[in-house]
Amino acid sequence: MKSAVFHRHGTPSEVIELIEEADPLPGPKQVRVRNKVMTINPADLLSIEGRYGAEPLTLPATPGVGAWGIVDAIGEGVTRLAIGDAVLPVGGGLWADTVIVHEWMAPKAPNGADPEQAALMRANPGTAYLMLTDIISLTRGDWVIQNAANSNVGRMVIRFAREMGLHTVNIVRRDDVVSTLIEDGADVVLVDNGKINLAEAITKATKNPPTLALDAIGGSATGTLAASLGQGGTLVTYGLLSGEDHVISARDVVFRGIQLRGFWLFDWYQTATPEKVRDLHSFLEAKLAAGVLHTDVDARYPLSRIKEAVTHAGRGGRNGKILLTGDDNNA
Repeated sequence: MKSAVFHRHGTPSEVIELIEEADPLPGPKQVRVRNKVMTINPADLLSIEGRYGAEPLTLPATPGVGAWGIVDAIGEGVTRLAIGDAVLPVGGGLWADTVIVHEWMAPKAPNGADPEQAALMRANPGTAYLMLTDIISLTRGDWVIQNAANSNVGRMVIRFAREMGLHTVNIVRRDDVVSTLIEDGADVVLVDNGKINLAEAITKATKNPPTLALDAIGGSATGTLAASLGQGGTLVTYGLLSGEDHVISARDVVFRGIQLRGFWLFDWYQTATPEKVRDLHSFLEAKLAAGVLHTDVDARYPLSRIKEAVTHAGRGGRNGKILLTGDDNNA
């Protein structure tokens, strides 16, 4: 088996390396999965750099939280899966062409789903949907504001919000993505070019003060969103793209009652009931089948070209995800 590992934090292309080991064997209630598609997310790169906040307790470590693969061996007592089943492994360490997981951590992939889109189904769309539904109660007509709106999470927020009858204000840094977000269903798109007062622009753009803000950046961007919320609004931070601690005005917290919350999908899975997990997956599978979850893919790299893949994933100006494949066929 081959896997991508890093032994120290640093620039991903410099510290990530490919290692090869003997194929592992599944134990009781475990299955062996041959990953064919693996996703690269910003959190993976930040973790390698040591800037994500939830760092591995021990190094070396293997990144990766999204994959699509085929079960090729089963351990004693496995009842839910059979050799040949397509699955979506749950957990970390998925930048590997072969992984061992408990059968309950390998839910079956949706029947007939495109492997790439299925691999991308859980992390970003799940985060977007849960932030809109599982933190505060929103009603039709409410306004939601978010930064990094052209990210995959951001685009999913726009699509889900439109279906829920919510309005969105979306902050981006590139003029060329505005039309795409409008097509997704965005009500307002603001380009943060350093020449406008975002808080004032948001106030002018919305009929009612936003109830919910979603922050993927951190640093001073957090404070901008907080200042744009209505009295008693909720700000959810789920990313650290800036690598900086969140900065928020005491006035907004103390005198305007702005609530700052964090969201991490991994933690949600650790605490959610089986019923909640089932409901989330059923929802995502339905949206995948309907084409709502379609994610643009910018490039694909075999796992053996991991350094090139993380370099590409770290560049700005992309128009889609970077994927890893479990073989040397860069189709």
